[in-house]
Amino acid sequence: MIKHEEKQCPRCTKPFECKVGDIANCQCFGITFITEEKKFIEERYHACLCRTCLLKLNSAMCFSKKNISIINDVKIITV
Repeated sequence: MIKHEEKQCPRCTKPFECKVGDIANCQCFGITFITEEKKFIEERYHACLCRTCLLKLNSAMCFSKKNISIINDVKIITV
């Protein structure tokens, strides 16, 4: 049986359906992040994010070796 789970996005608090048992049809499928971006997200959010938030973060992230810059609705963080 395919597992689907109703979740609430920890970033925007909107509900969404996670299809962990059918990843090819999950709302997160096809959104890619580089290793540093994944680490940044994992350090701040301990649950799945909705597609809207993933896309916003994906388009807003600009990484370099010395700092992490996030634009739009997320503050800039220097590491």
